Amino acid sequence: MKKFRGVFVKNDKEIGLMREANRIVSKILDELGENVRPGVPTMLFEEICRKRCDEFGVRPAFLGYQGFPYALCCSVNEEIVHGFPSRTRIIEEGDIVSFDMGVVFHGFYGDSARTFGVGQVSEESQKLMDVTRESLYKGIEQAVPGNNLYDISAAIQSYVEGFGFGIVRRFVGHGIGSHLHEKPEIPNFVPKGISGVPLKAGMVLAIEPMVTVGSYEVDVLEDKWTAVTKDRKYSAHFEHTVAVTSDGPRILSVSD
Repeated sequence: MKKFRGVFVKNDKEIGLMREANRIVSKILDELGENVRPGVPTMLFEEICRKRCDEFGVRPAFLGYQGFPYALCCSVNEEIVHGFPSRTRIIEEGDIVSFDMGVVFHGFYGDSARTFGVGQVSEESQKLMDVTRESLYKGIEQAVPGNNLYDISAAIQSYVEGFGFGIVRRFVGHGIGSHLHEKPEIPNFVPKGISGVPLKAGMVLAIEPMVTVGSYEVDVLEDKWTAVTKDRKYSAHFEHTVAVTSDGPRILSVSD
């Protein structure tokens, strides 16, 4: 695998393997979404992930990663990311729940995230999810050769802040390939005083805005994983794995 400015550049075969890894992730997220309803324990979603990984013959990417104890990050309401599935946490009408899921297929990683409303949600929660999802696509539009990495960041930041929402600074997107987290880091805001990386065909990026109703400040709970908003207002999270190609950005984490 070649490198450009410290970033791995994948060939067509490697991107093909990543496309399959991400297709599997997308299929699993589809099923998780179909099972979101009031009265369900969040452990159900973990069980679905484990079962589907076995059936697809893939390894859950997050299970055991730096000690993370589950295959799925399941984050509810004010939880931003890295939430634990639980038999006692029951999702209720009006909640929003974020799923972040990854797998390893033939040595390459897939990674994607979505946020779902549980039953009827508030107008504010629906707007939060819609803006976060759309900001992801605004960022993806900038993932073309010749652009700067921070063009992605600027597009996300401009869109989100235009609606008065906050952008989490503590967690960022990342390169992905034969490792879950590769260079470059992809912030959802434009850092000051740092020059970004020129984008080149063959780079594969996990772009993942995490957006809040209120402050972007973060607390990490006693489990040392679950990140929540400091003001305990709701947060949403969407992520796609995207290949930079000469024909424009190619979203790998889709089901078809």
